[in-house]
Amino acid sequence: MIDSQIREVLRRGTVIPAHPLALDASRRLDERRQRALSRYYLAAGAGGLAVGVHTTQFEIRDPAVGLFRPVLQLAAEEMDRADRDRGEPLVRIAGICGKTPQSVAEAGILKEEGYALGLLSLGAMRDADDAALLAHCRAVAEVVPIVGFYLQPAVGGRVLPYRFWRQFVEIERVAAVKIAPFNRYQTLDVVRAVAESGRDDIALYTGNDDNIVLDLLTPYRFKIGGRIVECRIVGGLLGHWAVWTRRAVELLEQCRRLAKSGSDIPAEMLERNVEVTDSNAALFDAANAFAGCIAGLHEVLRRQGLLQGIWCLNPREELGLGQKEEIDRVYAAYPHLNDDAFVAVHLDEWLAS
Repeated sequence: MIDSQIREVLRRGTVIPAHPLALDASRRLDERRQRALSRYYLAAGAGGLAVGVHTTQFEIRDPAVGLFRPVLQLAAEEMDRADRDRGEPLVRIAGICGKTPQSVAEAGILKEEGYALGLLSLGAMRDADDAALLAHCRAVAEVVPIVGFYLQPAVGGRVLPYRFWRQFVEIERVAAVKIAPFNRYQTLDVVRAVAESGRDDIALYTGNDDNIVLDLLTPYRFKIGGRIVECRIVGGLLGHWAVWTRRAVELLEQCRRLAKSGSDIPAEMLERNVEVTDSNAALFDAANAFAGCIAGLHEVLRRQGLLQGIWCLNPREELGLGQKEEIDRVYAAYPHLNDDAFVAVHLDEWLAS
């Protein structure tokens, strides 16, 4: 089962960036900058890392590329180093994808590399019915505890109805769910399924880049068996939080304080939700159906000096039409959202071997 300390960190809620891939101009792994990215996130206050996920580029699994295990190892080494000076362990999550044989094999690699949880993508199972999907999830969970993943259909996910989630949360080794359908109805399906299951050990994390702040502030209340059950989304596992991470940590803490206080949500937080969503539209290239979602994050990290360029393994992955100008616009409009000054102070330290 999952380590009790890690489960407690998950349940309390934390910032988990979806880790990008640092490449050089020849599109080879830049180990120095890959380590620098991990160091940045951990220094910024992230409570864990998600590696080998979409932001890390699915092409790392290509046998000709062969980077799946190496990038897991690099991040694990940096988390090992950071854990020596921490009072509680970092949450180690890695992506799992593909049909059942591939997913089970990847789960085995995660376990070998010391990862606590697998973020289970169902994108390869688009034509499977609920029974087949659930059998797939159970097979992977037998190897490593899992984080469910509701990915929006626009970027490769599929619609997963309430009845699927209600059965999914009965799988004993489900520890959390990343909710990222970019859809209020579908978000409610997941939260209600957890509430009706009676399980209080499943942590809910937002991946809804279009509604991050409000996801973290909203109490979800359901009448179940004659009583009111409240659930909350307690943290974020986000590609968006792979940039400006220091500010993300501060934002989560502010949302946590407000949620705990039970006080009215101030208007400034509603404004912040709009600002973060507007920024995400630029970073993720919403105007071009998210075509530049990885390159947009790379562009911010390049501007900060953490990356040398925006190269991806797939040469066609680049900034969308007008995306650079949109990033310029949100930088100018919301200077309080970036953490450039924090990065500038520590950059040389993180880049040191």
